[in-house]
Amino acid sequence: IVDPGGEAEKIKRAVAQCDIKVSQILLTHGHLDHVGAAQQLADHYQVPIIGPHPADAFWLDGLPAQSRMFGLTECAPLTPTRWLQEGDSVTVGNNELSVLHCPGHTPGHVVFIDKVSRLAQVGDVIFNGGVGRSDFPQGDHQALITSIRTKLFPLGDYITFIPGHGPMSTLGQERKTNPFVHD
Repeated sequence: IVDPGGEAEKIKRAVAQCDIKVSQILLTHGHLDHVGAAQQLADHYQVPIIGPHPADAFWLDGLPAQSRMFGLTECAPLTPTRWLQEGDSVTVGNNELSVLHCPGHTPGHVVFIDKVSRLAQVGDVIFNGGVGRSDFPQGDHQALITSIRTKLFPLGDYITFIPGHGPMSTLGQERKTNPFVHD
């Protein structure tokens, strides 16, 4: 499960309906809308929480404040089982996901790349037609753009990505048309 922001019961029903064996919870970054159900699901499935990069520790420590700010049920601070670094890999079934540290939206944002299937889980780094916000604490717009141009685009135009919000796209499509990062 990648970035379970909330609705743990709905996620559990979907997992049961699809007859999937959950082996771990992967986190791209520490914002509440991506981690809100992580601990509950990890406890339920008895699996580790993997990621993000340790530069997002302050976001995970601040989950109670994040939940109060948005008027949601309080979410306890979270410490992952394993922090991730640039160049790490994570095994999911028979697939190996490469980890890229892509700061900007948050300082500890990571992206998961399956080079064999040419599929990336990009969280809130890049969207179909947009990029992640960088106006939150420790966000950095220039670092975000640099992450996209120097880490994601070199992966190739045919990489399809699943963003944290909105429809999928390809890096090639975004290189050509995304107003924030196009060539």
